[in-house]
Amino acid sequence: MVIVADCGSTKCDWLLVRGHRDQHLENTVGFNPFFQTTAEIQKIVEDQLSPKLLGDGVEKVWFYGTGVHDEERGEMIARALRAVFPKAEVFVWHDLLGAARATCGHEAGISCILGTGSNSCYFDGENILDNVPSLGWLLGDEGSGTHLGKALLRAWYYRELPTDLNASFNAAHPEGPDSIKDRIYEKGANAYLASFTQFLGENINHPFIKNLVSNSLGEFLDRHVIKYSGYQHVPINFVGSIAYHFQDILFKCLEERKMKPGVVVRKPIYPLADYHISPID
Repeated sequence: MVIVADCGSTKCDWLLVRGHRDQHLENTVGFNPFFQTTAEIQKIVEDQLSPKLLGDGVEKVWFYGTGVHDEERGEMIARALRAVFPKAEVFVWHDLLGAARATCGHEAGISCILGTGSNSCYFDGENILDNVPSLGWLLGDEGSGTHLGKALLRAWYYRELPTDLNASFNAAHPEGPDSIKDRIYEKGANAYLASFTQFLGENINHPFIKNLVSNSLGEFLDRHVIKYSGYQHVPINFVGSIAYHFQDILFKCLEERKMKPGVVVRKPIYPLADYHISPID
């Protein structure tokens, strides 16, 4: 059996592939080497994934994850995976390369991640040639779930929500402003902030919400995508739940900027499996 993994800060998808064709998807909580130690990552995999393997031996693990910005961060994850799967070959890459391989395959294009966090790159079909740096949820992550959650909460705290939306938000979050503010400053705040996108999705037809989402996605395109040389001539591709759920607004933002829309993939795990396994078949 081989495993293909796509890991974000909120959730990790693990595709278990037996015989190159029998595929089964499992999920665990997500993790990030900036926020979790090797021991913590190992425990997540042991507790939440290993029991689902039914004793099958693992030969290879192809892992793509958020926070794998350098060899040190990648090795943190690799050590955890090798501890859980001692007989497996383990390969760990940044999730941005995963997004590029999942959406572009072996063709040139721009690939973007819009999930809990955000990122982008120019991909030539083999390698990432350019990457406007992602500054993380404190300074950047424009267009992401965290960015959208912060925009919504700011509007709520600053009494900028229209009356009907304010009433709906209060009903959806009876814990109140003090409790929410306390939670923001705890560990895992980025994923917590991103959870407020559920409210945005439920109220997406409200003009205020539609404008809020459009501004966030537009800011991502303006701060990141237009910085790539030749961005007008290649498809702009996306992976992630935010891109998927708000793709109508996203395509409108692309149209306004005369950008070429590419594909939107909610779960890159399946095209990544094809990328790795199809040449073997």
